[in-house]
Amino acid sequence: MNLAILGATGSIGASTLDVAAAHRGRFRVFALTAHASADALLELCRTHRPRYAVLSGVAENASLERKFKEAGSELLFGRAALERVVSDSACDAVMAGIVGAAGLASTLAAARAGKRVLLANKEALVMAGALVMGLARESGAELLPVDSEHNAVFQCFSDRRTVLKIILTASGGPFRSLPPEELGAVTPDQACAHPNWVMGRKISVDSATMMNKGLEVIEARWLFDLAPERIEVLIHPQSIVHSLVEYVDGSVIAQLSNPDMRVPIAHALAYPDRIASGARPLDLAAMKNLSFERPDHERFPCLDLAFSALRAGGSAPTVLNAANEIAVEAFLAGRLPFTSIARVIDETLASIPVSDGSSLEAVMHADAAARRKAGERVLLGQAA
Repeated sequence: MNLAILGATGSIGASTLDVAAAHRGRFRVFALTAHASADALLELCRTHRPRYAVLSGVAENASLERKFKEAGSELLFGRAALERVVSDSACDAVMAGIVGAAGLASTLAAARAGKRVLLANKEALVMAGALVMGLARESGAELLPVDSEHNAVFQCFSDRRTVLKIILTASGGPFRSLPPEELGAVTPDQACAHPNWVMGRKISVDSATMMNKGLEVIEARWLFDLAPERIEVLIHPQSIVHSLVEYVDGSVIAQLSNPDMRVPIAHALAYPDRIASGARPLDLAAMKNLSFERPDHERFPCLDLAFSALRAGGSAPTVLNAANEIAVEAFLAGRLPFTSIARVIDETLASIPVSDGSSLEAVMHADAAARRKAGERVLLGQAA
């Protein structure tokens, strides 16, 4: 299987390469991409020797081209190159690991080309779920979830007619027990210190606000074709039970593993087979407890905002995602308090009327409008 890894220098890319390298006879790295991390991408090319490398955020550079050629890879530049490599007839599977709205176009291109799409970019379905799923149906593309929660549901999901609901678990992040009056003073480094998972900074902040779980609820709606009221979220601090499916007969089926992204990645790469992931085996006898609790909606208002956007439909999830990206970026840059992230998103959602989101043009228009409005709310917050 020839594999293109989008976002190869991130944590998902590293885990994917680790699994692929352990099964060299089964997977060949066809393309590796990064936004602007040229040195890191070059080192990966020297190790894995893909046919193509892509720097999507870098202008053409002859010196870089020579370096990558010496490493055995043809270097391409710009966002259009992402769509070129995922659409190549020699590419069999695509790890969609680019974070945020930046990964939408390449995910759509992979779906349009009928590839096996390993979906780590949840924002593609949040922004354009109907488009992505429609393209996949038309082309015969395989969409396999890589988020640990959705992959867990996928493993437990059998006859949709007998599914009562799905339950997505959340760790609660680093501030699950922090006194609410202290949340306003937390720093980006504190928000990014996830207790169980090693993730990028943006996703770590989303976990701390539980917006990550809200985005996953929207993604789950499209992946499993379930109404919002049939998707539940529970906090599970140990991050061992990754999600559950409840059936009409009262049975609840869960998927368990240590918190290691190589587990869902290995499952999606080899599906319907199973291969060794390299993750540490789960020692059930060593576990002292597995606990579950309902989210505190006052502490985690972003979760309610996501459910509201999902119920509103149309462009609302696109606006939610765009406003969140702007607010989190401002928080990480020290320009917005942690507790104002939800406020910026709420005010942006309230100020932009819900419109049709069935075309890429409509999605991108809503995304741009939301980014402008959220940027204005961030500036107003600073002035206040």
